Amino acid sequence: MNDAETLDQPDETDETLGSLSRPGAVSGGRLRRAREAQILDAAEGVFAEAGFSGATMQGIAERAGLPKANLHYYFGTKETLYRAVLARILDLWVDAFDHLVPERDPAEALAAYIRDKMHWSRTRPLASKVFANEIIHGAPQVADYLSGKLKRTLDEKTRVIEGWIAAGRMAPVDPRHLVFTLWAATQTYADFEAQIRAVLGRETMDDDVFLVASRHVTGLILRGCGLKPPRGG
Repeated sequence: MNDAETLDQPDETDETLGSLSRPGAVSGGRLRRAREAQILDAAEGVFAEAGFSGATMQGIAERAGLPKANLHYYFGTKETLYRAVLARILDLWVDAFDHLVPERDPAEALAAYIRDKMHWSRTRPLASKVFANEIIHGAPQVADYLSGKLKRTLDEKTRVIEGWIAAGRMAPVDPRHLVFTLWAATQTYADFEAQIRAVLGRETMDDDVFLVASRHVTGLILRGCGLKPPRGG
């Protein structure tokens, strides 16, 4: 059976399946969501291992266990698929900022943000590595996201942290550089896991490693902000 014969087709009962999955396109239907996730998961691994230039749609298709035609059907081009991989992890990271709201206790909010970021480093290390490689190469594919959605979100959360400082709820720190420190402290457990495993003498980055790391990062950051880590944190 050739690619054309095995290509997934839109479900006639769901009109949204007819739109190609591209930035800004509407995506719906259980089959489409399952196929997109299957392709994105495979693409994370291939892009993390080979980089954008070294990755091929055929290699991604083989890892996904799908015909290459399906990748083109759902994402069109390798560049579009690559951008979708990056957008998926960036959206998760940006969503973690939802914990930082004016009415919340600063220690609890920052601890929750760290917990989410460490969770994604634990469960999505390949996506983090794809992003790190993109940044090392000058962010050609995500520059608009960084200067747009990410910057707007960081500007908003900077005002939240400044409000906490002005109200005497935490020590005076530079909000943006605090966030830069949080990014570095949490993403390193994904991006440099090989180094960490070697130094710790571990074969894998298991739950115990991340539990200790999360408590350490949380305590270090909060004490630096003049805050007491929440109980159990």
